[in-house]
Amino acid sequence: MVKAGRQHLASPAPAYEVEVLPGLGSIASSELEDLIGTDGTILPAIREAEIRFRYRGQPAGLLRLRTVVAVYLVLHFPIPRPKALLGHEHFTALMAAVTQIRALHPQGAFHTFRIGAAGADSAVFQRLGEELGRATGLAYAPDEADLLIRVRPGVSQAGGWEALIRLSPRPLATRAWRVADMEGALNGTIAAAMIRLANPAPAEHVLNLMSGSGTLLIEQALHGRVAQLVGAEINPDALERARQNINAAGLQRRVALTRMDAVHPALARGVFDVLYADLPWGQLVGSADENTVLYPVILRTAAELARPGARLVIITHAIRLFEESLAATGDLWETRAVLRVFQGGLHPRIYLLRRCAS
Repeated sequence: MVKAGRQHLASPAPAYEVEVLPGLGSIASSELEDLIGTDGTILPAIREAEIRFRYRGQPAGLLRLRTVVAVYLVLHFPIPRPKALLGHEHFTALMAAVTQIRALHPQGAFHTFRIGAAGADSAVFQRLGEELGRATGLAYAPDEADLLIRVRPGVSQAGGWEALIRLSPRPLATRAWRVADMEGALNGTIAAAMIRLANPAPAEHVLNLMSGSGTLLIEQALHGRVAQLVGAEINPDALERARQNINAAGLQRRVALTRMDAVHPALARGVFDVLYADLPWGQLVGSADENTVLYPVILRTAAELARPGARLVIITHAIRLFEESLAATGDLWETRAVLRVFQGGLHPRIYLLRRCAS
């Protein structure tokens, strides 16, 4: 029997949005689904590079996402124009959300703030910035800041305006372990996507050819334990930078580095279940002539070191050369998936290959 009186309806779960690199949406969605589980719901897509969802869990858990650029708390305001954000009710709600996000991090993690919006230099947003500065005690930084608040028209049929507040002082794509950078180093978010594409099991043996400063190795170790994780690199400077980054991540006991020329591999044949390679693109690293020789060699070296059925995940921007090299290797590898990524004005592709049976 239902009792008479007003029924109490549960409030909807908080809304969030993740920013993703174009081309990695499916992988980011998969990671997000795994993380939020039954505590959240992914909403229908509105923009290609964004995933909107509702989540009742602790927001700190969202900071563990590795295949997204950034994650934001979304506040919707039923207002006709941004000026209304200066009203007591809306500004109080905005500040409550800012306080909640700052509490996710150690004291002093936020020093500056900025507003990202069309017309951010208008009088309205200047006044909003002044009020935010007074309320938060943070300094305004127009180009890059710890606290980022994006203001834009509402994307749903409800209209109004939205404020999106980034959950972290820096984008999640900025890896804290990267203490020794290297020209041409792979983006950590893309590396994490490559790891999820390969999906290594705990009992598998993993090799990163031409491992550079260690990005793929670190992202693999953070993704999960495997039976063996080896980075092979000929450049001693790159090996030293990799050691520094691996130590900064606290993973020195889980990653083995070896100096090795990919042309003359000094590892056991037919051992590895998963292999990775970030091939030189001939721009910041390598040259077109060098790559013409290198690409076919890498594919053959990987085939020698791989078990039958092993996965090889490669990223390159030299698409034509790579596909010509792949075709020239005959029946060593079969293509299982290709992802086209858009990042920094470049359009590299990620290839998932499977080692054919000998």
